[in-house]
Amino acid sequence: MANSKMILDVVVSQAFMENAFISHLEGRDDCVVVDPGFDADKIIDHIESKHLALAAILNTHGHADHIAGNVTLKQRWPDCPLVIGAAEAGKLIDPAENLSATFGVGLTSPAADHTVRDGDTYAAAGLEFEVLETPGHSIGHVVYLWKGESPWIVFGGDMLFQGGIGRADFPDGDIDQLFESIRSKLYSLPDDTVVWPGHGESTTIGEEKQYNPFVRG
Repeated sequence: MANSKMILDVVVSQAFMENAFISHLEGRDDCVVVDPGFDADKIIDHIESKHLALAAILNTHGHADHIAGNVTLKQRWPDCPLVIGAAEAGKLIDPAENLSATFGVGLTSPAADHTVRDGDTYAAAGLEFEVLETPGHSIGHVVYLWKGESPWIVFGGDMLFQGGIGRADFPDGDIDQLFESIRSKLYSLPDDTVVWPGHGESTTIGEEKQYNPFVRG
């Protein structure tokens, strides 16, 4: 099973055009969801249409558009662990910190079941992810790296986009940290590594190192 193919589907939440990722290994009946947004019912329908069960929810960071679906997914699969970077865990339960209060929503998520730090590994549904801390967009932002086949895959949250970078003007954002995280943690990966960002289309490390107008390799 270690060499099984990852099947990856994307559900785009229209509110912020945020990407939620549903990934599972070919031949297995469990899956992982990364950054469930506001269209949680659509995510559930997709999982159930494939006769899968949710094994874990991974959050790259705690901003509202990336955690909005946590509560609904946890209601459907209450034993499913919710995973987030240690320095982001407070955002799950604080509308001011997760920025939903800014929009008058007051969104909260269930608390984290498990927190991760740089260099940790987290395994669920037969998938093993390496955790890289990438502060800059938010103080405890992490990305999840899967090395199960070539090319590697990164679920990158709001760090590096196709031809762009994440915002750093939020209360705990830092543009210098953002640049440093991209250069030291992402641009050190093989050029063919595929980046699936929190918004927009996928890209590769090599493409962004060569063409990204904000941070070149």
